[in-house]
Amino acid sequence: MPTTYAVRVAAGSLRGSLREDLVMPHPWTAEGVVAELQFSGAHVLHLAVAGCVLNDAYREARALGIELAGVLVTAEGGFEPETWASTGIRYRVEVDSPAGGDEVDRMLEVVDEVAEIPKTLRAGASVSRTL
Repeated sequence: MPTTYAVRVAAGSLRGSLREDLVMPHPWTAEGVVAELQFSGAHVLHLAVAGCVLNDAYREARALGIELAGVLVTAEGGFEPETWASTGIRYRVEVDSPAGGDEVDRMLEVVDEVAEIPKTLRAGASVSRTL
């Protein structure tokens, strides 16, 4: 069993750098998004983070007038062996853009502030089973 559960998602010019374990339509790119992951609950949780960050990168780039050729997001994290408490989720973003590095960095700062799934996880969410 892996100690780190990593996923990668990509769109645009960076799609080709991943295996196409999962291909999904995407409102911001004609070719859609590809995801590289194994299937487990831990991977799916990290996929939610990576997918949200990728999607919001396109949304915020458009709002800021930044052209994106491609985006690749890696999200990973682990869990305590006995309790399955998360040890935290980390993500990194690779951007292919003709924009300057400062513009891209500022856009990624905005994404980190507004991305809904990371915000929800940071705030904590109750999860309950219903009958």
